[in-house]
This record gives sequence, structure tokens and C-alpha cells, in this order.
Amino acid sequence: MSKKQKFPYLVGSRWTSHQKTWGWRHFQVVNRKNEGKWVFAEMVAACDPSVRFWLNAAQLKDRSLWQAGWQSTQELEELETAD
Repeated sequence: MSKKQKFPYLVGSRWTSHQKTWGWRHFQVVNRKNEGKWVFAEMVAACDPSVRFWLNAAQLKDRSLWQAGWQSTQELEELETAD
């Protein structure tokens, strides 16, 4: 019996960072890497494909850092004022 894959829908998912990361907020996952019990996501900035970095996928569950989907700046401001 195979073990259930963590983060099965990771590749192709879109995320909005609550803080600018390398000057951008909107990212897409283009690759995943399993290393032992950890899963990493390769993030690429939506507006600048040269901005790429690897992130522990568990961090994407932290709603104070990341929001699923691409949020508008207005939606982000509403989220920040609601905190």
C-alpha cells in the first residue's frame, strides 16, 4: 500500500505572498521536490520568470505568510486590516 502523497496538487498552484518577496507577491509552483519527510516547492514570480526560489511547502499553510490563489492588492489590504 503506497503512502499518501503530501501536497498532491502543489505543482501548478498559485499563491500570493502577504509580504513582497524579491519585489513580487504573486507566485506559481512549477516544481516539487521530496527530501525525506520534507516537501519543497519551486516558486516562480508571475511577472518575472527569472525570480525563482525553493520553499518548504509546509510554509504555504501559514495564512499569515501565504494566501492560496492570486489575490488583488485590494484583497490583500483588506486581509491585513482584518488581522
